[in-house]
Amino acid sequence: MIANKKVAFYTLGCKLNFSETSTIARNFVKEGFERVDFDEKADIYVINTCSVTDNADKRFKSIVKNALKKNDDAFLIAIGCYAQLKPEELAAVDGVDLVLGATEKFNVTSYINDLTKNNVGEIHSCEISDADFYVGSYSIGGRTRAFLKVQDGCDYKCTYCTIPLARGISRSDTLENVISNAKEISSQGIKEIVLTGVNIGDYGKGEFGNKTHEHTFLDLVKELDTIDGIHRLRISSIEPNLLKDETIDFVSKSNSFVPHFHIPLQSGSDILLKKMKRRYLRKTYTDRVINIKKTMPNACIGVDVIVGFPGETDELFLETYNYLNEMDISYLHVFTYSERPNTAALHLDGVVPKKVRTKRSKMLRGLSAKKRRSFYENQLGNHLTVLFENENKGGYINGFTENYVKVKTPWNPELVNTLHKITLTEIDEDGLVRFDFVKDAVAV
Repeated sequence: MIANKKVAFYTLGCKLNFSETSTIARNFVKEGFERVDFDEKADIYVINTCSVTDNADKRFKSIVKNALKKNDDAFLIAIGCYAQLKPEELAAVDGVDLVLGATEKFNVTSYINDLTKNNVGEIHSCEISDADFYVGSYSIGGRTRAFLKVQDGCDYKCTYCTIPLARGISRSDTLENVISNAKEISSQGIKEIVLTGVNIGDYGKGEFGNKTHEHTFLDLVKELDTIDGIHRLRISSIEPNLLKDETIDFVSKSNSFVPHFHIPLQSGSDILLKKMKRRYLRKTYTDRVINIKKTMPNACIGVDVIVGFPGETDELFLETYNYLNEMDISYLHVFTYSERPNTAALHLDGVVPKKVRTKRSKMLRGLSAKKRRSFYENQLGNHLTVLFENENKGGYINGFTENYVKVKTPWNPELVNTLHKITLTEIDEDGLVRFDFVKDAVAV
């Protein structure tokens, strides 16, 4: 009998993966399985993989080993992007029993007939062209914020990226279903929803199983803003060419959307942006940042940037560094370029040595720390609202303001998942911000 068995989940990668893992886990529970933490002994371990960088690939084997230490008879299942791109490679990892591709992962329980260990992992994987239907997902439980998937796949052909190969064409949830999921999240007492997808600015495409495009991302944002009970809505990551001025303007006046944007740049050099086949040049990015800061001076702006892309000379890297240094941004997510199979960038000249990539990455991470510190300093004295997390970290509880300033105060379990008006006072030695509660403000 398969039911009543214990199942545990591990998620690598992005917010989108977390939303999908959570949905898959709820499906297991509905079918009679008991969900336990990944560090506990379980009968089944499901690992949701990522393949954005080499590092994510390598981590998979160590996670498998850790699971088998808990229970060497456990049934191990690999799903996710790496499982779609390299199913044979995962199936060959010692201890892996089942590998499911992009379309199969949402039906994982139907592939489990018994829990007998396999000598070699069994593979069920589709051609990525078959990944043309949409499965809605959201994360819930264990967090004070939920990740709500609104879109999947990508039609862009960036020369460094394997995501279209792993997730298929761009397609969207129906507006009706997104709203329904958002209301369900709200009913659970969760205060913040983060919108997620592969290319969420492309929302609307494939909403009806084809390229019919009735709704846009702006339509989605406007509709979500009307839902009662959702205190905060956050846009996770959106391409600069798809972040329209109308959306920025709406967020600036919104009831629920917070002044925080994460906008991938990848390079501050037009030469490299063209080689990457990005769909914008630097001027578009500059215009977006200027418009955000004009309408929301205290907005937080995060930036994705890749170092070491083929053809990135010292001069072109410094062009990116100086551009980011001058821009009114708040932090960086720095990715060191890694060669990915079946991508066009593999065939480009000007390969950057690994040591140089590492050095440039350190420089940009240092710049990110400087930018974050400067942003935090500029927020001191401001009256903001904090949503507290649910972890006791060394005797302190952390939280985030609407514009993504991370704050801390001595641990108090009554603060978990509550919103409070605060005044930022000073930056602690660990880089987090101290604050005073605003007197007579009502907690939510």
